[in-house]
Amino acid sequence: MNEQKSHNDVKNYYGEVLSTSKDLKTNACCINESIPTEIKGIISALNSEVVEKFYGCGSPIPPLLSGLTVLDLGCGSGRDCFVLSKLVGESGKVIGVDMTKQQLDVGIRHAAEHATLFGYKKSNIEFKFGQIEDLKSLKIEDNSIDLVISNCVVNLSPNKSQVFSEIFRVLKPGGELYFSDVFSLRRIPAALTKDPVLLGECLAGALYLEDFRRILGKNGCNDYRIVSDRKLEIGDSQIENKIGMIPFRSMTIRAFKLNLEDRCEDFGQVAYYKGTIQDAPHSFILDNHHEFIANKPHLVCGNTAAMLANTRYSKHFRVEGTTATHFGLFDCDSSSANETTENPTGGCC
Repeated sequence: MNEQKSHNDVKNYYGEVLSTSKDLKTNACCINESIPTEIKGIISALNSEVVEKFYGCGSPIPPLLSGLTVLDLGCGSGRDCFVLSKLVGESGKVIGVDMTKQQLDVGIRHAAEHATLFGYKKSNIEFKFGQIEDLKSLKIEDNSIDLVISNCVVNLSPNKSQVFSEIFRVLKPGGELYFSDVFSLRRIPAALTKDPVLLGECLAGALYLEDFRRILGKNGCNDYRIVSDRKLEIGDSQIENKIGMIPFRSMTIRAFKLNLEDRCEDFGQVAYYKGTIQDAPHSFILDNHHEFIANKPHLVCGNTAAMLANTRYSKHFRVEGTTATHFGLFDCDSSSANETTENPTGGCC
């Protein structure tokens, strides 16, 4: 019953209370991070209604998407779906899931228009009306998705554990979860989690970061990486008075469906970035502790080595060494790369 009420409150807020992103009371669901030039160009060409009704806190769109099957959880009006549609190409596929019909109808209404804009014979987007906690009922099969994204939506779910269970069910082995959301550095008091305005503004449902780590672990994901992180300023005095004692962070996070360890272990492995990812010829940023300079050796832990060697990024990296010899815990406090190539060092999470 409580979950249904939470869903109804969210649907009402995003379907009835808000008309465009200008109606938001706080900046929690507003993008304040840098958007890549290519993605900005795509957004500028999209239908204005799609863009105006977009509510997101980041830019959760990683590189290397051509030909992939991508799932957008809580796609809303479809802005990110249309960006992904262009990036995966006509041979790729995008699935957008949302439970707010008024929002989803916007994306459906403009699907053919954007297919024509991109020069496709037909739209490569499939919009599905439903809940992100129950992807099975939407016939999204096990191990069928290359990439799952979400933009400031998981916090709105009353059953986040089930959301992540579904994510790792549908991801292919080696597939990636890449999402932006609001997190808290304290657990939200129970009374505030029921406030429909605080919930709709992406605050009341924010996951305590340590609980997020625990939920991922229960779903077999022992290592996630923070790509970007900023302090969230609420910007509304009434809301600040209610919930301002909670420190909030807006983060973009990536995780992979891989068999990883829960600590960074050292096997003496070295990774070289080949400089072959489009628009990243000089360096590739895996997370906020790992920037791989092209052709420079970087000592990496076993988990990082797996993220580079056992995913779609593999052809852009050369990873030397195996896990045959163990040297103990990886030194996460050392620098991410030494200035000399003779003695490379690395830092983990």
